[in-house]
Amino acid sequence: MLRFLPGTLVLLVTLTLTWVLNTKQGDVPPVARLLSPYRGFWQNGETPASFPEQQTLHLSGLHQPVRVRFDDRRVPHIFAQNNHDLYYAQGYLTARDRLWQMEFMTRVAAGRISEVVGPRALEYDRFQRRMGLPYGAENSLRSMLKNDTTRLVLESYSAGVNAYISSLSPREYPFEYKLLDYTPEPWQPLKCALLLKLMAWDLSGRSDDLRLSNILSKYGSKVVQDLFPDYPFREDPIVPVGTPLDFKPLPVPATPPSFTAALSDKVPQREPDAELGSNNFAVAGSRSASGLPLLANDPHLQLNLPSIWYQIQLHAPGQNVYGVTIPGAPAVIIGFNEDVAWGVTNVGGDVLDWYQLKFRDNSKREYWHDGRWKPVRRVVERIVVRGLPDRLDTVLYTHHGPVVYDHDEKPFNAQTPTQHAMRWTAHEGADEVLAFVKLNHARNYHDYDQALRTYGSPAQNFIFASNQNDIAIRPNGCYPLKWPEQGKFILDGTDARADWQGWIPMTQTPRVQNPARGFVSSANQHSAGPDYPYYIGWDYVPWDRGHRINQQLAKMHRATADTLRLLQNDNLGINAQTMLPWMLATMEGSKMTDNCYVPPVPNSPEYAAVRELEKWDYRYTTDAVAATIFELWYQELVKRLWDDDFGKAATGLEMRPPSQDRTNRLLLTQSGNPATCFQDGSPWIDDRRTPQKENVHNLLMASLHFAVDSLTRKFGPLGPKWGWANQKSTDINHLAQLAGFGHQDIVCAGSRGTVNATTPRNGPSWRMVVALGPQVKAYGIFPGGQSGNPASAYYDDMLESWRVGKLDELVFLRAADENHPRLQAAWRLEQ
Repeated sequence: MLRFLPGTLVLLVTLTLTWVLNTKQGDVPPVARLLSPYRGFWQNGETPASFPEQQTLHLSGLHQPVRVRFDDRRVPHIFAQNNHDLYYAQGYLTARDRLWQMEFMTRVAAGRISEVVGPRALEYDRFQRRMGLPYGAENSLRSMLKNDTTRLVLESYSAGVNAYISSLSPREYPFEYKLLDYTPEPWQPLKCALLLKLMAWDLSGRSDDLRLSNILSKYGSKVVQDLFPDYPFREDPIVPVGTPLDFKPLPVPATPPSFTAALSDKVPQREPDAELGSNNFAVAGSRSASGLPLLANDPHLQLNLPSIWYQIQLHAPGQNVYGVTIPGAPAVIIGFNEDVAWGVTNVGGDVLDWYQLKFRDNSKREYWHDGRWKPVRRVVERIVVRGLPDRLDTVLYTHHGPVVYDHDEKPFNAQTPTQHAMRWTAHEGADEVLAFVKLNHARNYHDYDQALRTYGSPAQNFIFASNQNDIAIRPNGCYPLKWPEQGKFILDGTDARADWQGWIPMTQTPRVQNPARGFVSSANQHSAGPDYPYYIGWDYVPWDRGHRINQQLAKMHRATADTLRLLQNDNLGINAQTMLPWMLATMEGSKMTDNCYVPPVPNSPEYAAVRELEKWDYRYTTDAVAATIFELWYQELVKRLWDDDFGKAATGLEMRPPSQDRTNRLLLTQSGNPATCFQDGSPWIDDRRTPQKENVHNLLMASLHFAVDSLTRKFGPLGPKWGWANQKSTDINHLAQLAGFGHQDIVCAGSRGTVNATTPRNGPSWRMVVALGPQVKAYGIFPGGQSGNPASAYYDDMLESWRVGKLDELVFLRAADENHPRLQAAWRLEQ
């Protein structure tokens, strides 16, 4: 028997090793399968044979043959003979390039990441479900399927995606499936709705209700009115003040008695990035060289690879449209056809409110509302967790919406207040897909007007231009009909008067068409001035980008597409232009004679930094050393000004500081008199945590020292290494944060406050300029490529052009057999 033992041991070791290498072990993928030359990642490499110039694909489900032309950026130009085949082909070709991305993002939205990565994503999945993203998607899908057109679009698109999935063998799966060791699942129309809800979360999921309620409780209404006003000191609204109304406003609900919410040390910490935003602008024919309008759009979103957008042309009877789509959602989202162009930016209105609840007892089966106890709806969520038993999670719903967390849960009670219900427009059913399908078919302003009436969430500034010389913009979406400031603070969940009282009619949202000034624009600023009759929000992005855009548009005459491209890449910082002269003059005290404060000592690092700032032109170019100094100096100044009053470490409460506009106004007008050494400045300037009384000069000197010291520690003595691109350090990461599949430290200009709003993780995700005319011409670029395959040359081939601000001329075909020098492949899809 002993002579068989070595062989037996070898066999056991071999079998064990085979099992281990073919099974996912924690975060380690199944190494043998991943490295297999037959089915591993080697199969994801591209060769010329991977994308033949001519081929015929036989796809069950098509009604008639479809022709597809591909250009040198591998953009598909689809020519179908009916709408079913058009969207079927769109689904098939999008999946061919972006299957993993589109499916992964639907899992993110649905709270289903634990199925792939195991228990470490469990609380993320719970959060997504408790915030109601799947709930909102299901409501929207029901609305969508009631419309015959939308149903056809969704079902055809889904059939196309499934045709591609069913054609794959495991060796052909996208690389990420192999690395994470899972398989694609069939596509359903619900997944399209989930993607739109994920976009709604990114663009409308922030709220400051709880922070403002804490401030109101601690400091009172006078402080809130002073430091957190409903309308800023400096503003350049999207719809100009004085634009006449073409409707009779509905009565605004009466304001109920004030409600003092319980103080909370919890706020949602998984909120979307506040720096997400966008620009769009259009000039009338009176300002263009051609005599017809020009339109530009650059949505600012998180920069990832694969890219958030996918370029496509859709041609079928009744439409010929080009633009970008979200992989996994049908139709073109931002684009143009032969007659019109349109684009979107985020509105940022107040469309998410929190209601403080009163439960009958600890069972939480009833809540008090409108003078009686009402039943709580309980929804059991089944969360599949890889490697563990399924997790059951019960979510409570009131008529307001989900109770995101109904009791303290360590450590997650730190992220969301307990026993508060969430009311959000994205939970409502709406048909956004139909809105985009109609925009794709639009021929004039009337079509644009009609298309937007089914659009719900997230509210967007839809800009429009036509070859009939119309330009327009409309902050459009579902807006609750509210009393002034309703939802600025936590609302009383027991009082029916605090409920949303209906909706602002779609025909009464802010809008302007063909203004006398000859242009329209938006950059996420206030939708309208104080003369607009409804309350739709109080806190928008600073005026910097919007003001700079309007400033430049007002100077334009005989503008061309390149004129608008240059404006998209404008790097002048309005905040620096506004604040830096005051900061320098106040700190140096050159006009002072009583020596009550001391400017930086000559030959000190601070002195050298000031000299650098004095010669700056306020432009955030890649090599601008002064941009780096100013940004760190200004940010530290603001931090020192407000941290003692609104920081959690000082107050024990979750709050927020006043806006940039209110901060600047305080510094410029309320910082005190130089003749009294600023001792008569606003009491907010003093740091209440210290025994001495600080003045604005103290804050400026301390902030400058901090900025210079930090930069010296990071880069060494002042020099070229302090250049803005090094400090900003823009990264474009892989969507799943896979190391090595993104790009780090991209050298590009711009800042959060410039028109070219490029930050460390966000930026222009698609730049487009359209010149309307008898033969429309358009230009565009995004930071990545058409392919989602990291091994493809088309994964990031547009990144360099994007980095330096160039645009591709877009290949817009009128017929399937049209000749164009940039066309490289022609495919035929048939039954």
